[in-house]
Amino acid sequence: MVRIETIVEKVEKDNPDIKTIYKAADIIKKGGVVAFPTETVYGLGANSFDDKAIDKIFIAKGRPQDNPLILHVNNVEEVYLLVETVDKKAKKVMESFWPGPLTLIFKKSEKVSKKLTGGLSTVAIRMPKHKIASEIIKYSKVPIAAPSANLSGKPSPTNAEHVIRDLYGRVDMIIDGGDTGIGVESTVLDISQDIPTILRPGGVTYEDLIKIFPKVEYDQSIIKDDEDIVPKSPGQKYKHYAPKAKMIVFSGNIEDIPSAIKKYSKKAEEEGKKLGIMATEETKKEYSGENILVVGSRKEKDTIAKNLFKVLRQFDDLNVDIILAEGVDTTGIGTAIMNRMKKACGGNIIKV
Repeated sequence: MVRIETIVEKVEKDNPDIKTIYKAADIIKKGGVVAFPTETVYGLGANSFDDKAIDKIFIAKGRPQDNPLILHVNNVEEVYLLVETVDKKAKKVMESFWPGPLTLIFKKSEKVSKKLTGGLSTVAIRMPKHKIASEIIKYSKVPIAAPSANLSGKPSPTNAEHVIRDLYGRVDMIIDGGDTGIGVESTVLDISQDIPTILRPGGVTYEDLIKIFPKVEYDQSIIKDDEDIVPKSPGQKYKHYAPKAKMIVFSGNIEDIPSAIKKYSKKAEEEGKKLGIMATEETKKEYSGENILVVGSRKEKDTIAKNLFKVLRQFDDLNVDIILAEGVDTTGIGTAIMNRMKKACGGNIIKV
């Protein structure tokens, strides 16, 4: 693609310079694309009513056209223009979790281009909680289509440096608002069917959702291999979040995982492979050697979610051949962490 001039501007997370916000909103109004932080990861935004602008997102990311985009809104009233109906179930979940890291799947209205829905009859919508994202949507005066601001397939960006590495020269503007908070993308919940169904786990957990609904299900794509599915949500069909190196995830009882990793490490080192080990605070002393990165604490899994993509990119910088990663239990946000790890390693999981 032809390289374009990219503006990079740094702003305060909670008190962004209004001139920078105006500039970003103006670029979006005129059909450009802007990368900005949200509470989950950095997003790459464009006017959702402009098909040419939507095309620029796919081109900049190298993203397959059948991979749906998420629409970001600033208020609930905008949702009514974008969907066929907002029922009691939808109102209940929006009141409980918006603004926040939850994307909802609705039946789309005719106003929504099929270009951003991957040709589907449904649309994914969320209202971000992040001040910068919210202000850009507000002053753009249009719902913003925004996937994660990374090259397709790479780990999602949790700071502006990640975005600059991937997209500088490909987008009109990058807003540096510091590190994101949650670190993994929003939960995607399909409320267009009778039973609310999680299509992608994220910051709003199953345990959160079951408090307001009598029944919540996981989509089969989360449970089973998903090579042949039609993606109803971003992150379902394609290999995502992948580091350059081969990655293997070890899951099971944490008392057994370090010994399994060390056994595999010895074999790989004998073959001349440069290893990286993704450890946790509780297990880091189990390992010796170089390229051991601590992703967070098992006692506070939100720290693992926050650091996961950053650590995967650090392994890229270390030029390791193989990453051996500890899995986590799938309670709370652990489901989202393991979902991203599974995608990052292409399903290469060893159960111990």
